[in-house]
Amino acid sequence: MKVLVVGSGAREHAIAESFKKSKKVQEVIVTPGNDGIALYFRIAKLPDFTSYIDFVKKEKIDLVFIGPEQPLSEGLTDYLEQHGIKVIGPSQLAARIESSKAFAKKLMQKYKIPTAAFKTFTDYEKAEKYLASCTFPQVIKADGLAAGKGVIIVHNISEARETLQNIMIEGAFGNAGNQVVIEEFMIGWETSIFAFSDGKSFVSTIFAQDHKAIYDGDKGPNTGGMGAYAPVDKAKSYKHFVDEKIFKPVFKAMQEEGFPFKGVLFAGLMITKRGPNVVEFNCRFGDPETQVILPLLKTDLADICQSILDGTIEDLSLEWEDGYAVNVVAASQGYPGEYRKGDLIEIAPELLETQDAKIYFSGVKKSEKGMLTNGGRVCSVMAKSTSLTSAINSAYNHFLLLKFNGKTYRTDIGKKGLY
Repeated sequence: MKVLVVGSGAREHAIAESFKKSKKVQEVIVTPGNDGIALYFRIAKLPDFTSYIDFVKKEKIDLVFIGPEQPLSEGLTDYLEQHGIKVIGPSQLAARIESSKAFAKKLMQKYKIPTAAFKTFTDYEKAEKYLASCTFPQVIKADGLAAGKGVIIVHNISEARETLQNIMIEGAFGNAGNQVVIEEFMIGWETSIFAFSDGKSFVSTIFAQDHKAIYDGDKGPNTGGMGAYAPVDKAKSYKHFVDEKIFKPVFKAMQEEGFPFKGVLFAGLMITKRGPNVVEFNCRFGDPETQVILPLLKTDLADICQSILDGTIEDLSLEWEDGYAVNVVAASQGYPGEYRKGDLIEIAPELLETQDAKIYFSGVKKSEKGMLTNGGRVCSVMAKSTSLTSAINSAYNHFLLLKFNGKTYRTDIGKKGLY
């Protein structure tokens, strides 16, 4: 079969690599991809929905796998399905589980899925008045899609007012901030997990742990993710609870509400004294968690996709490699704020050729000089090993083979798993 992967980041690079391992897949094409992904896969530029139809027919694509949230929230799945194209990704209505935090929170409230207490506001003055009655810290979230940056923890009333004004009045996140969710600050530790669903049943993955803050020790502003590791040993005991009290009811809820979820659902969790609580749902694979979960997946991704299409997920059992995977992200100087572009990336040849590690490209651009930085998160390096300690060491040893001016990264990815 021929597979078209939609997206341009390291996540899509990892998805493409996972399909490439399948004996059932002859070719993987990525759209729009990036110049780093183009070192390994054919890429295509498809500027609008209609261009997909001609391309899929011309190339005889058997399956389209949509990576990022934006095209899902815009209805790409619906559009392709209307033209008889097989696609993995939820419908536009189902994608609201991510594209509207207020929608997701109200759905969880209605179906008693454990999550933080919250209020939603479209009126700035009412939100500000509510904040005056709060104890701190609180969490303020832009309702819509904000590239993983629309969640701000505020520690006092002045921070809260400044953040609220930034989102609702000054439009820091555009229309995504027309509505906000203000919720209790949960105390605990975070982990995340995916579930593959055919709309009725599901099967969940191992746990991963993302590192959102830009600096070591979880300091500084949140990013799209500075690295991840999997599996998370201390999360394993919560697997049954997460399946029964979070995934099972949310998939049932979406089916009952008339928009069954078919595809990959991400659950970001906070493990509190009360047990696992949902921080957020994403309607697709997470980045950078995908870059550690898929490399450990032994089950053929093409088979998983076929089970989603056939409605036979309940018959599927996922198999995993023994060992651990660690992924370290290299970001541009200034990220997640305004960042540098155009720095030359030096990559030692052995990093591109080794079987012991894998480089995933995101914000890069080819030039006459060589590969240049062209995004906030530039690329990441993943390594696997039999122990978490050796996986961490291998990932960082290979990461040092990658150089560019202003290279920003954390030195503690995965270390939480050692305590």
